[in-house]
Amino acid sequence: MKNKLLLIALAISLFTNAQNTINQVFILNEGYFDYTANQLISPATLGSYNPTSQVYSVVDTLDGARFASDMIIDNNHLYVAADNKLYKYDKNNYSLLASQQIDGIRNLAVWNDKIIVTRGDYDNVTFAPILFNAYLQVYNTSDLGLHTEIDTVSGPKWSTQNVIVEGDNAYIAVNNAYEWGNYKGIVGILDLNNFSYGNEIDLGINGTNPDNMLFLNGFIYTVNNKDFSGSSVSKIDLSNNQLSSTVDIALANTGCGTSSLKDDKLIYQISQETTLNEFDINLMNNIGPLNNYNQNYYCLSQNPVNGNLYSSNTDFASYGKVYIYDTNNVEISNFEVGISPGTIRFDVVSSAGINETTDEISFYPNPSNKQLNLSSEFNGTIEVINLLGKKIMTMDAKNITEINISNLKNGKYMLKFIKENQLNSFKSFVKF
Repeated sequence: MKNKLLLIALAISLFTNAQNTINQVFILNEGYFDYTANQLISPATLGSYNPTSQVYSVVDTLDGARFASDMIIDNNHLYVAADNKLYKYDKNNYSLLASQQIDGIRNLAVWNDKIIVTRGDYDNVTFAPILFNAYLQVYNTSDLGLHTEIDTVSGPKWSTQNVIVEGDNAYIAVNNAYEWGNYKGIVGILDLNNFSYGNEIDLGINGTNPDNMLFLNGFIYTVNNKDFSGSSVSKIDLSNNQLSSTVDIALANTGCGTSSLKDDKLIYQISQETTLNEFDINLMNNIGPLNNYNQNYYCLSQNPVNGNLYSSNTDFASYGKVYIYDTNNVEISNFEVGISPGTIRFDVVSSAGINETTDEISFYPNPSNKQLNLSSEFNGTIEVINLLGKKIMTMDAKNITEINISNLKNGKYMLKFIKENQLNSFKSFVKF
């Protein structure tokens, strides 16, 4: 009886997200490099913000780095891309564990024990694009050693930027952003089982120059800056890896990286403006401006636990600041950071001692009335549990791609992922 009551309590805790908390918020500040004088004025810095104490501190200075471009958290490690280097940190004590020289490094994604790295750069004298023999590389997480690279014969032929891993595929934004006037609009697909680059999804003439790429419920959305005279949103259906639609959103470009998901909506800002706009990604149309946002933002990122929106502001030369807005779009706090805070990442930990489900274990659609499609392989057992903690279904997850839920009653359930010698992971879904 005690075990049953414990399971019920655990289920209720999981459904209310009580097991997840934000341990810290990492801020990657890009610093300030004067390209006119070819002089580093302020190097990139890595900072940590404690949302409980509301204290921000610099945990490392990336000496010599002209800028920083991306940062990701994977288990107990933090990976940073800055200038021409990849850094690996212990996320808890901030010690630098390894680094690797990677010319033109831009964005990062982790799959199992590998890091996918996109590349693109220009020289800072004539600002001409630097040509690489490979715009896509894969490194080992253990020592940051090169595992393989996909050259321009078999891989992307132009500079790459954003990367999203879903299942055993990595989706790569190919924008050729460093060759003025010759932008591309392509999302390439890298098969992570054999690291072969196969299909490319053409975003069309209105989808050139994808600046950001986002994932939700089986779809990838790209925010495109075209030739900087306008902007658009493209929607890709991952069930068939086909372009669904591209919709113009403005007659001006969006700010660099100033777009994000906020719940089930896309929010974005037009360059140089101080209003924040909302876009319905299901209907693919503009909703309008959000109230209370009145800054020229540089980075937007939603807290995955409580829904608060973190947004940064900077003059790119002397200061950086992060504003926090609650779910009602009311500013509740702000704090000073380094120059050009361009990436914000949330360190999600489990207060119940249960692993947070990673992107490795994902499914769609959610809610669903018939089936859940697994976006990735899971070599273990999956259980379906109701709100009372009762096990409804059990299945061996090996070699299955979908879960039939058509016979379940409408309501909220939990998927329990069980793997030998690992803590169990949980994720909720709704049957309607």
